[in-house]
Amino acid sequence: MLKIVLFGYSRGYISSRRIANACETNITLMSLSGGVQPHYTSIASFVARMKDQIEPLFNQASLICDSEGLIGRNMFAIDGCKIKSNASKEYSGTFEELQRKEVKLRKASQRILARHQAQDGLSDDEVSHDLKQKKRLDYSATKIRGFLSTHQEKKGSTGKPVKSNVTDNDSAKMATSKGTIQGYNGIAINDDKHQIILQAQTWGSVGEQQTLKPAIEQLSKQLNKLGTPKAFETAMFTAGSGFHSEANLAYMATTGLDSYMADTQFRSRNPLFKTSETYHTEQEKRRLKRSKGRARLFTRDSFLFNPTTNTCICPAGKTLWRQSKNIITKGKSYSRFTGYLKDCRVCPL
Repeated sequence: MLKIVLFGYSRGYISSRRIANACETNITLMSLSGGVQPHYTSIASFVARMKDQIEPLFNQASLICDSEGLIGRNMFAIDGCKIKSNASKEYSGTFEELQRKEVKLRKASQRILARHQAQDGLSDDEVSHDLKQKKRLDYSATKIRGFLSTHQEKKGSTGKPVKSNVTDNDSAKMATSKGTIQGYNGIAINDDKHQIILQAQTWGSVGEQQTLKPAIEQLSKQLNKLGTPKAFETAMFTAGSGFHSEANLAYMATTGLDSYMADTQFRSRNPLFKTSETYHTEQEKRRLKRSKGRARLFTRDSFLFNPTTNTCICPAGKTLWRQSKNIITKGKSYSRFTGYLKDCRVCPL
């Protein structure tokens, strides 16, 4: 069973149903399973039940790689990817949002019932269709009610309620380059010599920035198991801009690692990106997707600021008045300027 699961994962089959189906169609999995075709519930139960027995095998694999000289301990790199969960994001929300959803489902079910009471002349097909729909609505509402009664509401790092999921409460709703998904942050740390992964884990209810510290701590434990607890004193460490934060920079300064972490604005300073047509084309595609196709009109550089009179001139040549000053956001101070309605109302721009 372990051979089936690991090979299925290596081929991108992350759901039990896909692995079970591949055991009937994929010649390699058919060979690994010895012709046995396990049910998807058996595969799911094996993964959930045997995780404590499976984990030591990965430590043994790391020890074998180390004995073969495949781990250099010169540089470690961390990166992550979003992994989609087998759960619907429509059943994700705070407890208050889920309670409102349950009420809506109950009302929709009652409307179907009221329709039948008001119209006795419905055909058999319409009655059958409506009864099935009512059954689905009642089932979903009951499922939400059961979840709310048996689970505690999750809290974020600031103590505020965060979204739970009725089907997979360990997962979280997160934004990706291909839209919003219900899933996990998959984080891995690898060694630079032969790209051996020394630490890997998935997090659902936290952002990528919050995974850096626990990942480093797990890497330290792994190096202790490999017999080199002082590797942090000489190794380099790299991380992408997704892990950049004040807290992470302060933490990395205490680890002893020679760390390099990109910040979120590094592309704006790199001259290679300024002349790259590919980068600007893809950046504009992402912007259009976020703005739903609306064209970009102006940027901050399109306005002329006069520090003497504390006024601003818009691209149409009209004077803007200062609405407010010394607005503090994230440690930065700025002023806000507004145009006159009589000018903006008739402005062709």
